[in-house]
Amino acid sequence: MDEYRINIIKKSNTEINRLQLLSVFFDDEVIYKIYLRSQVIHQLFVNNEELEIEKLDLFHLQFTDSVIELLRKIKKSNEKNVSLIYDEIDLNEELIGRMTETLADQKSFRLDKQKQSLKVNLSLRKLFSVLSDLSTEFPFSKNINVFSAKYANDFYFDLSTGQFAQLINIQNRQVYTNVHAIIEKKLMGKLCKYDFRTEFYIGLKSGEQVIEVYKFLDTDDYYLFFPSRNLFLFCDLAILKDLDTSTNLSEKEKVIQELQYKNDKLKSNAAVLKTAIPQEVINLLEDSYAKISDINFLNHLSNFDVQSNILKTMLKTDLF
Repeated sequence: MDEYRINIIKKSNTEINRLQLLSVFFDDEVIYKIYLRSQVIHQLFVNNEELEIEKLDLFHLQFTDSVIELLRKIKKSNEKNVSLIYDEIDLNEELIGRMTETLADQKSFRLDKQKQSLKVNLSLRKLFSVLSDLSTEFPFSKNINVFSAKYANDFYFDLSTGQFAQLINIQNRQVYTNVHAIIEKKLMGKLCKYDFRTEFYIGLKSGEQVIEVYKFLDTDDYYLFFPSRNLFLFCDLAILKDLDTSTNLSEKEKVIQELQYKNDKLKSNAAVLKTAIPQEVINLLEDSYAKISDINFLNHLSNFDVQSNILKTMLKTDLF
């Protein structure tokens, strides 16, 4: 076999290998069939030295080169789009990480609710003594406001300004007042009657202002603690009738769940987009495969310019 023929066969083999890699990448039936058919044509020339080796070179020049270039352009475009998707995924993951680091988990919230209830009950018991003795002693437990500062953003429910104003309105209420606190007289009486046995019920917020709502353990009654004014009043839950308290997830947990769900969808979309081929290209490749599969294909190889031009025209489109 002369060197000229050897070089063309070697060059042909390189083209076949490139086509094989692309058929594996796209995992599409028509590309795989084109690869197999091209391999058959290549082997035909390898096994039959009497065939004009120039026709093999012409086949790759007119057809295989254009197919490979077209598929590479699609692959590059897909990878660029997939890269944009993964940039978004990375940003979401970064946000999830930051939110997870600062998220107060449900277990800590439940434990700290018990501690806060104890602090408030002790503070109210002390407030009763202070009011009874006409003392100016500070009645509140240490760090009583830390609980709301820590959990309000994640676990407190949002109120309208109107609802908030209704809850803390002290008009037409008889209250005890001293330099440290304000408490509704009837509430103090009920607290004394039931030995200050209450528990944290829910937290409420409106802008930067917060309210803690407590429930009596022995009756179906509620009161609120408004830390900004050290105010204690009975709480009318009817004001909160439109408040959705069904969720047991913090706001950050809900956002994290939404971001994770979004990332799952983005990853799925990226997997599909990576190997996507426009239908117009699929139709063209199927037509091309039909032509190179014709038993008389080699006899008409010199007339394959039309198909080659169609492939080259497709390369100049904005489909991908």
